[in-house]
Amino acid sequence: MKRRIAPDVVDELMQDAYCRIAMLDTVDHIDCGHAYFFSICRNLLARRLKRQLIAPFEAISEIESYRDTGMPTPEEQVATRMAFERVRSLLAQLPERCRRIVELRKFEGWSQKEIAAHMGMTEKAVEKQVWVGVRAIREGWDRLEREPEMLPTGRRAS
Repeated sequence: MKRRIAPDVVDELMQDAYCRIAMLDTVDHIDCGHAYFFSICRNLLARRLKRQLIAPFEAISEIESYRDTGMPTPEEQVATRMAFERVRSLLAQLPERCRRIVELRKFEGWSQKEIAAHMGMTEKAVEKQVWVGVRAIREGWDRLEREPEMLPTGRRAS
């Protein structure tokens, strides 16, 4: 269960954080303002809890959970990378022309018209190939979700 912070404490933390930012000589080193502000608040809260005579262990340990939700956690980054690799391996199983069209459309952001001109085919044919490719990837993904021990190549994991 998360500990609630009193609204007046939140106001004090925010005011202190604004004061610390206002005292900076320069803000050129700040890449992401809201993340910088949030980490100042989190650090101020940690100091405040540590200064209290009796600070519940849970309150101090939960400070890490007060994070900027705009940044993915390392676990989320790894999961995203693994999902991307899974999609790439499923994409590699498509026929060459279909694979290339899906890559151009979905990964490189080309329009159907650009792909059609580049590959010498109609826009309708490009649309069909994208549909077929995405459907095959979705079906492959679903198959892997149902049978996680199957490798993307269709072989069973040892």
